[in-house]
Amino acid sequence: MNRIAALFLLLALAVAGWLKWQVVALGDRLSEAQQENGRIAAALADTRAAVDTLQAAAGRLAQEEEALREDLSTAHRLALTREQKIQRLLNENQQLRDWFNTALPADVARLHQRPGFTGAADYLRWLSDGEPMPDTGQPSGD
Repeated sequence: MNRIAALFLLLALAVAGWLKWQVVALGDRLSEAQQENGRIAAALADTRAAVDTLQAAAGRLAQEEEALREDLSTAHRLALTREQKIQRLLNENQQLRDWFNTALPADVARLHQRPGFTGAADYLRWLSDGEPMPDTGQPSGD
């Protein structure tokens, strides 16, 4: 019986040793999982902060867009009012109508001509390459 008891004791010690080894291994895995969980939580917090920042920026952009749309609408209304006023004045005054229909002098018409620009650099180059108006030495009639 001693042999059986010794065998059971040896078997119990082996099982206890194996269980101890499993507990240590599981503890290590738990520690690694907790560290990974901490890294994921930090990344999630960073992501949430970035999302909050982007949502705030999107809200500001939407408000700015709405303000620009209102400004554009106001500008359209003002342009329409100005155009109507010009048309009313032209209809009321023959002398003004004749002046309005007169062609611009060649030098002034040239100022209104612009080439097609593909970017800001082209526009700046065009501005710096511009030719000065000729000085006729006479005061303008208008």
